[in-house]
Amino acid sequence: MFGYSHGFYNTRQKKTNRTIGQKRQPWLIMSLISLILLGGIGSRLVYLQLLEGEVYREKAENNRIRIIPKPPVRGNIFDRKGRVLASTRLTHAAYLWPVVIKESNWEENLRYLSQLLSIPEDNIERKIKQAGYNPSTLIRVARSLNPAQITALEEFKSELNGLEVDIESVRNYPNQDLAAHVLGYTGELNAEQLSKRRSEGYRLGDTVGKMGVEAAYEQQLRGEWGGLQLEVDGVGKVVKVLGQKIGKAGKDVTLTLDLDVQKSAEAALGQRKGAIVAIDPRDGGVLAMVSYPRFNPNVFSSQINTETWEKWRSQGDPFVNRALRGFPPASIFKIVTATAGMETEKYPPNTVLNTFAYLNVGGTAFGEWNRAGFGPMGYVRAMAWSSNTFHGQIGRGVGGPTLIKWARNYGFGDKTGIELEEEARGLIADDTWKRKNYSWGWTDGDTVNMSIGQGFTQATPLQVAIMFAVPANGGYRVKPHFLKGDEDVSKWRTSMNLKPSTITTLTQGLRAVVSSGTGKALNSPNLPPVAGKTGTAEAPPGKVHAWFGGYAPYNKPEIVVVAFAEHSGGGGGSVAALMVRQVMEAYFKNKK
Repeated sequence: MFGYSHGFYNTRQKKTNRTIGQKRQPWLIMSLISLILLGGIGSRLVYLQLLEGEVYREKAENNRIRIIPKPPVRGNIFDRKGRVLASTRLTHAAYLWPVVIKESNWEENLRYLSQLLSIPEDNIERKIKQAGYNPSTLIRVARSLNPAQITALEEFKSELNGLEVDIESVRNYPNQDLAAHVLGYTGELNAEQLSKRRSEGYRLGDTVGKMGVEAAYEQQLRGEWGGLQLEVDGVGKVVKVLGQKIGKAGKDVTLTLDLDVQKSAEAALGQRKGAIVAIDPRDGGVLAMVSYPRFNPNVFSSQINTETWEKWRSQGDPFVNRALRGFPPASIFKIVTATAGMETEKYPPNTVLNTFAYLNVGGTAFGEWNRAGFGPMGYVRAMAWSSNTFHGQIGRGVGGPTLIKWARNYGFGDKTGIELEEEARGLIADDTWKRKNYSWGWTDGDTVNMSIGQGFTQATPLQVAIMFAVPANGGYRVKPHFLKGDEDVSKWRTSMNLKPSTITTLTQGLRAVVSSGTGKALNSPNLPPVAGKTGTAEAPPGKVHAWFGGYAPYNKPEIVVVAFAEHSGGGGGSVAALMVRQVMEAYFKNKK
């Protein structure tokens, strides 16, 4: 028994030891798991609190802080006499703060908001997406709200927590569409523009100049943002104001533009497609620049409706500044041809040439406009009567390269340097250009065509005004500009080093145009003696452009006016000259 009992005892003893170990194992495993979990949680807490604590504190701060942006007041634009051309006015805008908007009812609210503001739903969502997830900044979704919209939005705020209505300043042009192409307009940066200009300090919702002086002097006019920093609770209600940054207004800009001259030029052009430019020949300051059709820049301070846009399109492109676009200059270009002839000394000022019914050049007949010729003529009479065959002989005689050189000396074929980005170069073709575009070289026929302002030649009304300023100011090529302030004329002009005899002959010829030639319409008792030149350009199919450029007083010029009428239905002396007379009469009347 003892042996059995001893065996049983040993067996039980061994079984008990194994049982004790098995009972401890679950506790050990659970303890180990707990330690691992606690260690993970602890390390995560350490990571969140110590390493990422600042990031999450900033996010929490942003969730309770709202920034109400206050765009800067844009600088004013004045004319040369201090009259307002562009300023700002107060209006109401609608803002959204997406982070506090409940997703559950957003779709329904978006539909209502779209109807209320007359803005497509996609446009609103696109603005929010463009802003990104930035809970500390409001997103402007509509501007220039009317009273009914303001009332409805205020009532709707209880349904949509992230909605705000606030006062802002928008651009205002008190003269409506007057000088629209000069002033330009302002508008919000789109996504592509914002990505390019973010490094310059621009932000979502910024309004920038998009054309004209507004774009050219954006940096001076824009100013610096301000705003309120507010603490809000979980539902977006303001708890307190944390701080305020005062915005910095933009700088004012004063232009050389004269509002009275601009008004007279607008009235003279009327609703005729074309342009009028008036400059001071002494320094190139632009007194007026008109183009038709035009637009009202105030429209861009709010949403443009389809009706307005379609009306503009039906008129042609109102955003094209025809004063800065190239057209065939016709006979006014004969100033360049005459200069080339006299400056080469091949055809000095006392030159007399016989004129004909036409010139036969390379088998092509270049006709005289009266179809008969004028007999023997010198420079003065040839300019007065705008002889094609006289100037055609001069052009062919000096040769294409020389004529092209003098055209470029006058500034044709290149930008004048005026501040507006919309300016075109025009065109002065040469052998290289022609071979590239037509696969054969320059001919004598091209030279004769160019000598009377036809063929490939394209000139802008502003370039033509610069050309007229040369004989008016005694031989200086001026740089046109809009910014007033620097009265040192030497900064704005460069001598062309013309012979005094050339200048004298040109001025005598241009005076004869008005006193006894094709520009008699400028013989007005309300004007001092005027010098000028007519031009009638062929504009296929079967139409013409009318030009007139002139300056006054003839003996001491202070204004140059160039008028251009596209597809005018009449010549320079009967159409464009009357426009110039109207502008000049208003200028000298106001001066008295």
